[in-house]
Amino acid sequence: MDISTVFIWLHEFFGYFIMFYMVLIIAIYSSMLIFAYMHMKKNLRLDKFVDNDKSLKMIYSKPVSIIVPAYNEELGVVNTVHSLLTLQYPQFEIIVVNDGSKDQTLQTVIDQFKMKPVLRTIKRELPTKEVRGVYESEIHPNIVLVDKINGGKADALNVGINISKYPYFCSIDGDSILASTSLLRVMQPIVSSNDDVIAAGGSVRIANGADVRMGTVVNSVVPSNPFVIMQIIEYLRAFYMGRIALSKFNLVLIISGAFSVFSKKWVVKAGGYSVNTIGEDMELVVKLHRYIMDNKLKKRIEFVPDPVCWTEAPDNMRDLRTQRRRWHQGLLGSLMLHKVMTFNPKYKQIGMISFPYFWLIEFFGPIIELSGYIYIIISFMVGNLYLDSAIILTTLFLIYSSFLSMFAILLEAWSINTYPRIRDSIKLIFFSLTETFWFRPLTILFRLEGIIYYIRGREDWGQLQRRGLSKEQKNTEKAASEKTF
Repeated sequence: MDISTVFIWLHEFFGYFIMFYMVLIIAIYSSMLIFAYMHMKKNLRLDKFVDNDKSLKMIYSKPVSIIVPAYNEELGVVNTVHSLLTLQYPQFEIIVVNDGSKDQTLQTVIDQFKMKPVLRTIKRELPTKEVRGVYESEIHPNIVLVDKINGGKADALNVGINISKYPYFCSIDGDSILASTSLLRVMQPIVSSNDDVIAAGGSVRIANGADVRMGTVVNSVVPSNPFVIMQIIEYLRAFYMGRIALSKFNLVLIISGAFSVFSKKWVVKAGGYSVNTIGEDMELVVKLHRYIMDNKLKKRIEFVPDPVCWTEAPDNMRDLRTQRRRWHQGLLGSLMLHKVMTFNPKYKQIGMISFPYFWLIEFFGPIIELSGYIYIIISFMVGNLYLDSAIILTTLFLIYSSFLSMFAILLEAWSINTYPRIRDSIKLIFFSLTETFWFRPLTILFRLEGIIYYIRGREDWGQLQRRGLSKEQKNTEKAASEKTF
């Protein structure tokens, strides 16, 4: 067998393999999209205002501690706290955990909310770094500020759990903003399940370009930055094509760390957040599933599509690279740490469906997709012999990353309509058609870098640049910059 014959055989083998993989993914995501449509269609028939009133009456026995881990979040933390103060929820406390910030996060919160030092009992249910001080607000008694030695986000969340006084806690990022009904709606499955649901997560939307005032998104618009636009599309696709369907069958392994609620009792029993892994949000969910299955408990973890949390997304390639690299590194870390669950019937649907899905689609996805891009390039270079295969595979890539995204955009506009302007929907649809040709290859490379980091044992989170979301902050920064020059 000569070299040319081997090349032809290998080329055809990889071509058919990648085509089969892409058809499989398209079939899976198409099914998820149809399921999401049926779910959202059912929800549209509900009167949200009546549902909210009913929940308020039921929910008095479920007070929540809202934990906001903050490291160098001076630009966004005040807006976050302001948004939390507007929540329609009968009983909650806000715990801001300053994780040894190097900027003015601590002093900003102290000054803005008139914090004073207090003595407060801190349980040691979870091991953490040393707490240097606890403060309470003189103007908002339900705001607590904890100052601690830097130990990472997971350690900050564990401190918040130790100091919290309520049976449920909500974790949100220090640069995030909640809609006023978000906590009420994300708690609904927990309240209505008779404690069978022990964790729930909501949808995340990107606030870059939105009009944010005093912690409230006044007007949501799609910005002009291409990187931000593509992330909006990705978020819509991820939440509408993935988590709704997975949640229905208790298959969710990820609920966003930007906005999620947990039963404190079960989190403590599972060991709390892991401080030695990157991607503490997924790691906690997997730990909870494993604890549930090991102890033969009937508990669920759900995703609720309606509650909205607004967050700041990377607006440049450097920060996007850092984010995607550490996301994929965290994914691989959790899968490897709990690899015994893969195809293990002891862990039921989590071991037999969720883990194989995340291995095949989420982890191996960028490796196979990169191979597909290389295959297409080689096929076009070789010429007529493989031109048909290249065109077919390119079409499959377009269906996967562009057309499915387009349907997710239309589904969101039809159901929740976060971006009410027609031109915003048109802009999102137009950019979704370009994803295959530039944004998808970039994120594939960034995710592959996460695999390399994991193999090399590098646990470097990196740092994202925060620009702040509110107009007040941006005007203040602009004035300060002009004064400096």
